[in-house]
Formats: sequence, C-alpha cells, structure tokens
Amino acid sequence: MGKVRSFGFSLILVLFWLNVSGWGGTGHRMINGHAPASFPGGMSFLKSSWTPILVDNATAADDRKATDPDEAARHYLDIDNYSMFLDSGKIPMSFDSVKNLYGISFVLENGILPWATITAFDSVKACFQRKDFNKAALFAADLGHYIGDGHMPLHITRNYNGQYTSQNGIHGRYETRMIDDFSSGILYSDDPAYYITDVSGYIFTYLYANYRYTDSVLLADNYAVSIAGNDTSGLYYQELWNRTGRFTTALFKHASASLASLIYTAWVEAGSPNGVPLLEDPGVSLGQNVPNPFSDLTEIRYSVISGNVPVELKVYNCDGIQVAGLVNGIRNPGSHEITWNARNLPAGVYYYVLQTGNSRIARKAVIFK
Repeated sequence: MGKVRSFGFSLILVLFWLNVSGWGGTGHRMINGHAPASFPGGMSFLKSSWTPILVDNATAADDRKATDPDEAARHYLDIDNYSMFLDSGKIPMSFDSVKNLYGISFVLENGILPWATITAFDSVKACFQRKDFNKAALFAADLGHYIGDGHMPLHITRNYNGQYTSQNGIHGRYETRMIDDFSSGILYSDDPAYYITDVSGYIFTYLYANYRYTDSVLLADNYAVSIAGNDTSGLYYQELWNRTGRFTTALFKHASASLASLIYTAWVEAGSPNGVPLLEDPGVSLGQNVPNPFSDLTEIRYSVISGNVPVELKVYNCDGIQVAGLVNGIRNPGSHEITWNARNLPAGVYYYVLQTGNSRIARKAVIFK
C-alpha cells in the first residue's frame, strides 16, 4: 500500500476510530482521576474541584468524533508507517517539519496524537494565564485523554487492531473488555508532579517508550488464544491479563503522572496563578461533612439560596469513580441535610460534589476504619 490510503480504506479507518477509545471509558477515567492527587501544595486549591471534572470529561474527546471529522486523527499515531522511524527510531517533533517531509495527507492519515497533546497543553496554559480555571479543567481533561491514548500501545502502531497479524479485534479486547474486567487490579501510587523543561520532547519520549509494548500485547493475545482456544471466554481474558497486567498498570501509572506533571508545568509557565476554587455557585452552598474524618455515618449540609433547582450530590473515590449518589432531584430554597452511610466503603480519601446545572462545588472527606 502506498503512503496515501484509498478513500475506501480511509472510510473504514474513520469508522473504526469512531467506535474505539484508548483504554475505554473505565481506563481514561482512572488515569484522569489519579492526577490531582499529585498536584503540589501551590495547586492544592484545585485538587478537590478538578478531580470530578477530569473524570466526568475524560471521554469528551472521544464523544467529539461523532461530530468533528478532524477529531479521530488526534487519538493515534501510526508511527511505524514513517520510514524515518523505522530507520532511526524517531520522527521530527515539529509538525511543520514532518508535514514538509511526508506531505499533509500522509501525516493526517497516520494520526496527529503528539501534536494534539501539545495543543491541549498550550490550551491549559493559556487558560491558566487568564485565570480561567473552568476552561483550564476542561482542556486538562482532553489533555489527559490524549496522554492516555499515548500510553495505549495499539494507538501508536499501524497494526492497531491486529489486522496485519490475523488478530482482528485485539484493540477492543485489550483496551476495553480486559480493562473493564480487571480494573480492580490496576492499583498504583501517585508520584509528585514535577516541572517538565521540554514538553514536546517529553511527549515524544513516552510515545517511543510505549510503542515497545506493541509486540507484548500481540504476543499475549496469541498466548491467551492458545490456552483458551478462543478470544472471547473468561479464560482468554484471564490469560491476557496475566500476561499484560504488570506493564498495563505501569502504563496507567505513568499516564497519570504525566498528566499531573504537564498540568503543573502549564501552571508554572502561566505564572502559578492562584484563585478561588472554580465553579463555586453563589446560588448554592455546600458545607464540610461532620464528623470528618468518620467511620460509618456523617452529615452533609447544603443550601439552595434562590429558586427551585435540580441538585445532584455524588461521591467519588480518589480514582474518580463514583461510589455513591446522595441527592438527585429538585430542591426548594433553604437549608438541607443528608446522612451519608459509608459503612460499605473502604478507608480512604473521597470527594463529594454538589452539582446544579453547570456549576459544581466539591469537598474532601476522609473515611477511617
């Protein structure tokens, strides 16, 4: 096949990318949800506010594929279609340079993931400079998505779905079904964020490093099929996890750390702005739960100041996964109180989030056992 694929093949490619997402919803939410825990002290005012926003919008970039024809190319890089990469293990970091060498059609067809990641970083930085923490959080969610895709090996290869090795469907089997089945086994600590001196170099470096796992995923798939005799059974997925779980967890950990460090870098380069936590709504208020820390039961008070408004009060763990829904419905003006029963939750740090329309207020709660 030549450098420019046929229209028919390109259409198939677009349809494929409309139906897959790096790590699926579960994985992207985990990666994004871990990042705020790594923010340094100067950014602590964003930790509780940003966690649910990064999680809730972790797949927004995938959702845009259905309406934005340019979005799909931002989620992958078929890097082994580049002759320069095959020869030297690298490609130019400058978009203009690679476009001049290979032509814009070739570049777009083979994905623009690294440059989409850089653009998202620049958008976060620009929002920080304006002290627009609302939009910064939304762009950071996109940044996390692209970073997550860059840590999914099958998003960095022409053989993204095993189509060249008679392993069709491995993309979805690995990134979605396996992750959904074994997400409880993806456990990792949060490393402190640090300043990145060369953002472009950092992004390309992790892409090169993560590409090396492509063969590991494909070999694990073949092994799991050889044991199970199929690629659909529980035994198949158990063997696939047994062979990939260790490095998959490492990829998740590095993706979360990369997101935290790139957000921190954008904040530093924007002048380290401080401000009131984002999305506070003067029409509602949310108090700190009492007691806090607590073991089983705690009281949460909130107020609706004007008008009958729809209110949602949800609880998230540190991975950004919702673990409880406490309020969902119209509430009259005045003070309200609810008891949160957390007997069935493990010890740890949680965030409870009050949402009314487009506004959110978040508070941190600690459970001890």
